[in-house]
Amino acid sequence: MTEHSHNHGESQNNGAGKRKKPTSAYRKLRRKLAKTKLRAPLLWYRHRGLSPSDVFFGSYPRSGSTWSRFTLFEIMTGQESGFVAVNAAMHGVGGHKTGMAALPGNGRMINTHEKYRNEYKKAIYVVRDVRDVALSEFAYTTAIEFFHGDMDKFLTTFLCKKISPFGPWQSQVGSWLDSPIAGTPNMLLLRYEDLRKDPLEAFTRMVDFLGVKADTSRIQRAIANNSLNKMKEKEEREPVRASVKDRFVRNGLVQGWRSKLSMSQVQFIEQYTGSILRRLGYPLVSDETTTAEVGISPELQSVSASSRLGR
Repeated sequence: MTEHSHNHGESQNNGAGKRKKPTSAYRKLRRKLAKTKLRAPLLWYRHRGLSPSDVFFGSYPRSGSTWSRFTLFEIMTGQESGFVAVNAAMHGVGGHKTGMAALPGNGRMINTHEKYRNEYKKAIYVVRDVRDVALSEFAYTTAIEFFHGDMDKFLTTFLCKKISPFGPWQSQVGSWLDSPIAGTPNMLLLRYEDLRKDPLEAFTRMVDFLGVKADTSRIQRAIANNSLNKMKEKEEREPVRASVKDRFVRNGLVQGWRSKLSMSQVQFIEQYTGSILRRLGYPLVSDETTTAEVGISPELQSVSASSRLGR
């Protein structure tokens, strides 16, 4: 019933080059159950066996954690990253017992998409503009057949219900921003857009935060070895489930939503996430354009109205 991280590296080649289906009935059922209250005791179970030396890499899905983990893997080990190698060494919560102890004090870097939990004593948290996250998550969940419908329908689930077991974006991100470690030396908050703009500066900050010894040339090599084209090549060599119908490694665009989302959809997203976007320094279109001027689509308008009545 536990839904694992999006960042799995399961090979999809079956026998003589035949690829499996993007998902199975069992995985669909497990994901459905993972969005119920039955998940609570399983989460507790998965978070056993943690060490004070462990450092968590937190993010909402589709926020750059795969690229970041691949790059950090090469910085820490000096080995070439790939889906199999990285996922064997840098597990998510639940598989951390066999994770690579490469941090000071034999600590492990453990990936998590969960809301903040008290067990997370030290963490890097990477956040991405929710408008780009929505686009990427829509493509991903559609490719692995966890969602069927158009973007309007997706957004109502993504923001008002649960498109994944990790809850709506604003709830998951808010839990980290309001956590006891936020604003302290025990949490490094980075924006995905800043990682893309100046990866050397961002990964140098991560390395310093982790207490890992690595010179500038090593960090630069790791960044170069995990460029967008290099990441796509690695997916070609080691396909994951999303590779069957689409790509797991997409374009990693910054502000790609401006050409992909309708103004109506942007307005709807900002209605639910605007306060957090402002806290993170993301400009809002709604600050420049009113809802009346945009005209929210009928489906999204009905969701907005029912949400207001329910408050």
